[in-house]
Amino acid sequence: MQDGRTAKVKNRAAAAIQVTAEQLLRDAQERQEAQFRAPRQRVEDFEELHEYRGRKRKEFEERIRRTPGNLKEWTSYASWEASQGEHDRSRSVYERALEVDARASKLWLSYVEMELKARNVQHARNLLDRAVTLLPRIDLFWYKYVYLEELLENIPGARQVFERWMAWEPEDKAWSGYIKMEERYQELERASEIYKRWVAVRPEPRIWVKWAKFEEERGMIDRARDVYETALRFFGDEEEEVDKGQAVFAAFAKMETKIKEYERARVIYKFALSRLPRSKSVNLYAAYTKFEKQHGTRTTVEVTVWNKRRIQYEEEVANDPFNYDTWFDFARLEEDAYRTLRDDGEDEEQLDKAIDRVREVYERAVAKVPMAKEKRAWRRYIFLWLFYAVFEEVETKDWARARDIYKAAISVVPHKQFTFAKLWLQYSRFEIRRLDVATARKVLGTGIGMSPKEKLFKGYIELELELKEFDRVRTLYQKYIEHDSSNSTAWIAFASLEAALQDIPRARAIYELGISQQTLSMPELLWKSYIDFEVTEGGYERDRSKVRSLYERLVERTGHVKVWISWALFEGSALKPPAEEEAEDQAEEDEGLPADLEKAREVFERGYKELKNRGLKEERVVLLEGWKKFEEENGTEDDVARVQARMPQVTKRWKKLDTGDMEEYWDILFADDEREANPATFKFIQNALAWRSKDGTTKSGGMLAELLAEDDDDESDSADEGVAKKQDDDDDPDDDDEKSSNEGDRMDD
Repeated sequence: MQDGRTAKVKNRAAAAIQVTAEQLLRDAQERQEAQFRAPRQRVEDFEELHEYRGRKRKEFEERIRRTPGNLKEWTSYASWEASQGEHDRSRSVYERALEVDARASKLWLSYVEMELKARNVQHARNLLDRAVTLLPRIDLFWYKYVYLEELLENIPGARQVFERWMAWEPEDKAWSGYIKMEERYQELERASEIYKRWVAVRPEPRIWVKWAKFEEERGMIDRARDVYETALRFFGDEEEEVDKGQAVFAAFAKMETKIKEYERARVIYKFALSRLPRSKSVNLYAAYTKFEKQHGTRTTVEVTVWNKRRIQYEEEVANDPFNYDTWFDFARLEEDAYRTLRDDGEDEEQLDKAIDRVREVYERAVAKVPMAKEKRAWRRYIFLWLFYAVFEEVETKDWARARDIYKAAISVVPHKQFTFAKLWLQYSRFEIRRLDVATARKVLGTGIGMSPKEKLFKGYIELELELKEFDRVRTLYQKYIEHDSSNSTAWIAFASLEAALQDIPRARAIYELGISQQTLSMPELLWKSYIDFEVTEGGYERDRSKVRSLYERLVERTGHVKVWISWALFEGSALKPPAEEEAEDQAEEDEGLPADLEKAREVFERGYKELKNRGLKEERVVLLEGWKKFEEENGTEDDVARVQARMPQVTKRWKKLDTGDMEEYWDILFADDEREANPATFKFIQNALAWRSKDGTTKSGGMLAELLAEDDDDESDSADEGVAKKQDDDDDPDDDDEKSSNEGDRMDD
């Protein structure tokens, strides 16, 4: 289409005749035109031959006249003359071409190939001699020349060609070729002399190694060792020189290892590694490690592994000096090395060096102070100080240095922003181990004064408890509570201390002071602890009044459903004496105060009414579940049925939104709520249930109906067997939900 739009396919049905891909390719092949081929000419006599040659020469001459720089035309011309057997004419063409471009290597090679095909060996030699004289830096001419002489078994001539070539100091392949030729004809001394000239021209480590390996392979171990020693003297003993000659050291050590001179190999490795920095000798360390694993003792192997890992850690801390995990691993490595040397009984000098290495790593690590003033950035850093101090205290027994480390760590931390209680506590514990209690107290007091923390208070209190200084513990708890009066845990711990010291009035006063605070972090824990305390004391005194008083105060303050349940369960359980008193009075068989089930039911009933008045439906359900469980454990079946009758029904209802739409929601319906709110409807449903219970063909219609029927049975004090039968009905739940929903709508109306 002219407007560029694609044509719309109107008929998408398959064509009647299908064409395959194979048929398309076959048709294309058949329709191809045949390529043009020049007709073959047949020469019948010499006259026609001369005429043909003259015509071809004229064509070639015309081409090279038009493009004299096109070497392809010259090569084609010369090759044609050679194919006609006119070698003199072919040489003439090549010589004319060389006058145009004498540095064309392809032209020289084609010229040589023509002479070799014509078996004109002397001509080929002359050409190669001219080529290498004119172009000595083209290795291909030399290779051709040497190959030709060796092919003609003219070994002295080939050696002479190599000598001319070596005078130009060619690349390594040329020297290797010369050496291999001498090896083929078993001229090993000549090959050794060639190696000597080679390293003089190009004194590189790999050339020295090749020469030494050559001497080693032909069994001249002493000469190979002399070669290595000469190479090492040539490179020198300085760091840069040794670094350059690492390959020579490695090969020398491997040769000594191969001939089982392990001490010589070890000395070579250690000599090289002692003069190289760790960052430059990774490969040499790897070879040394492998050598020690195969031929060394346990100590030498471990030292080698440590050195290798030191290099790795040095690289990692150089890349990221604030990666404290790497510093931990580095310090742990040095500590393990020190312990191993100590266990192996090394001399004092070696142990002092190992200790200095550990201290050096720790000093470098703690010098990397975090840049950010955030506590999370300092957490790993502080442990470096702690591990450093522990090492000095435990391993080196340098207690003065350990004390200085703790002081330095405390001076580094910005205590105005944050602090670390572990640091203060570890310092104080260190002073306790040094039997300096006064300094330990001073350290913890300073920490609390600079930055009071809960963990510091707890650690200080734990210390004084271990020392049995209860007056100091009381003072610390007072300071603790003054610092944070809302901490329920502190109040509980303080009161528990007084209870353990048998100062009951003081403990009770602390509990009273704690629950009187306006704000508490977890008041439920404090109340529970206070109640448990009074329960224990009630077991001693055979009295429930104090616990009841606490529950009364708690339900007035919170009114939580769990408080009601806990209170009721307390009333329904026996108040036994504590275990130690019971053990002392086994002969009397005193079981304490018995359970008051009626009082427990009164508490359940009171809590139910309170929650009902407050309109808390979910809490009422929780209380009824707890009540039911209590009756199942302690009451009769009638008691359980009475609680079960109060269980609610969950029903579907609808409410109208402000937009006018109706929203579905689920509501909890209690039988007693319905009876009070809609007495007429309730009486109607009650009569309907009574009629249905008499009819044996229909079962109960829903949970609410069961509850209402149970409530009616309770009021009339008569047991109806039909109601119990309805609790197991299996009618369609959708019908029950629809009926319940309709009943709920009528109640709302």
